[in-house]
Amino acid sequence: MIEAELKARVRDPEGVRRRLDALAVGRVEVYRDTYYDTPDHALDADGRGLRVRTVHSDAGDRALLTYKGQVADEDSGSKPEYGSRVADPDAVHGMLRGLGYVPLIAFEKHCRNYTFTARERPVLATLVRVPELGNDTFLELETPAEETDPGPRHRTSRTGRTRYPARRPHPRAVHRRRTRQPCDNRPRTVMP
Repeated sequence: MIEAELKARVRDPEGVRRRLDALAVGRVEVYRDTYYDTPDHALDADGRGLRVRTVHSDAGDRALLTYKGQVADEDSGSKPEYGSRVADPDAVHGMLRGLGYVPLIAFEKHCRNYTFTARERPVLATLVRVPELGNDTFLELETPAEETDPGPRHRTSRTGRTRYPARRPHPRAVHRRRTRQPCDNRPRTVMP
């Protein structure tokens, strides 16, 4: 399954939050993500990702292991994604290290998630703050799509303006640019 995903910097976070609150009840969650790679960065160089995510919320904690394949749609950056819940994230971190993977980057995302249906598609809209990237707020829109689905490629609004401005670099790219190396073997936030 392809996860069609679009991201944009939000200039009016409170205005966007009010509009999303009118569509669904928001869930506050904190994601702690660690991306793994081979020592020679083969996954990252190929546009793929291997992530362990721990989600903390009022409803409890959960963890997920996710593999993201290469980009299937250049315009949106959408990728095939395969994931599963894991009972013991520490064990998964240990297994990945034991298999020779090393942490590439670790960071935290402060999220407010909204789930609703739009144009007969399930949508996850997330207002996101990544402290390592400053005070900016981002909006992530996700929906499942088939590889032949033209939906992720549609990029203009009814006004004719591009709906999704140029994306800010992914935290992994920011980290690599700042340090020119992966993070060490501890899953922690590594960016100042």
